[in-house]
Amino acid sequence: MRPRGKHPSIRLRLTLVYTVVLVTTCAALLALNYALLYQSLYTDMSGQIRAKMDAAAGAEARREPPLSPDIQKQQYIRMEQAVIPQLRANTLLSTARTSAIGLAITGMLGLGVCWVVAGRMLRPLRTLTAAARRISQDRLHERVALTRPRDELKELADTFDEMVARLETSFNSQRRFVADASHELRTPLAIVRTGAEVLLAKRESDIAQWEAMGRRVLTATGRAERLVDGLLALARSDSGVIAHEAHDLAVVTAHALSEADEEAATGGLSMTTDLRSAPVVGDPVLLDRLVRNLVDNAIRHNRRGGWVDVTTGGGDGYARVSVRNSGEAIPPTEVDRLFEPFQRLSSGRAAGSKSTGLGLAIVRSIVRAHDGTVTAAPNAEGGLTITVTLPTGAVLPLDTLAGPRLLM
Repeated sequence: MRPRGKHPSIRLRLTLVYTVVLVTTCAALLALNYALLYQSLYTDMSGQIRAKMDAAAGAEARREPPLSPDIQKQQYIRMEQAVIPQLRANTLLSTARTSAIGLAITGMLGLGVCWVVAGRMLRPLRTLTAAARRISQDRLHERVALTRPRDELKELADTFDEMVARLETSFNSQRRFVADASHELRTPLAIVRTGAEVLLAKRESDIAQWEAMGRRVLTATGRAERLVDGLLALARSDSGVIAHEAHDLAVVTAHALSEADEEAATGGLSMTTDLRSAPVVGDPVLLDRLVRNLVDNAIRHNRRGGWVDVTTGGGDGYARVSVRNSGEAIPPTEVDRLFEPFQRLSSGRAAGSKSTGLGLAIVRSIVRAHDGTVTAAPNAEGGLTITVTLPTGAVLPLDTLAGPRLLM
């Protein structure tokens, strides 16, 4: 970083620029005035002297004996050559001297005035700089809140306030996410640790007890593995799309439903589908994860003997996938909260063995990464309807569509 003292401040530079412009403008005006004065002296003064010479010649003509025309002409020429140049030079010199003094005084006064004006114009920038120095990770609630007429500096201050507001929201979300993730990861680790400590504390333990503890360890570690996998998927989708390949949401949905058949059958769920071609261009891994999370969410947050309805389609430059399911009634005010990480319908609701609380958060993040939209609305009979709309992009022919791939 270069020392500040080696470079003039922007206020000084603005002052010098304003002063130079002022002095240059005044000098141009004085030069124009000087040129006009010179022209006036060159023409008008000669005319005045000629008029006086003509009047003098008339007086001489009335005298006896009159002067000859040649003598009058010679007298006129001698007078013009002697008087006009000297008078013109004296007048122009006096004018130039006066103009130079006036220009110097104007420059000095202008320097002071420009310094004050530049300071007043840069005052909002000093306010913005002071606010930027005060604001830190722990003081993101502060704002510049510049009060002045709407201009470029006001717009800059408002833009800075909006940026700080976004940072505050991001930091708060990050803190909440880290706290929730730590809590979710601590639960399976605590189950493993507690089971091991209890079993080791027993003096006598049989094979059945060890097998039971092994099953609990597998369940807990599986939950932790799914949670880490969800966190990685969320981080990847938040970083943006890193691949642009042709994909068909209908093919992806069919594959996700085939993988979920066993879990749906275990819950006694009836599945209805209407899969029509919905080609898009995007990240195949993220799109697979998007559809799979929608299907898994509809199956796992359902009631026994319920139903799931999945449809896909496209048109007007967009591809759509919609997933409806039965389940418990969801208040409309709680729908948006379900798309936040680790948020469940109610604080007392127990998470399923395969639920991580990240499914819909990952869906929203992937949709944003593909410049799409996701909407959710509670069903009158219970459950939820989630619709994802993605722009098709530069869709390739269907025979080049990539098949679905799983996120490992």
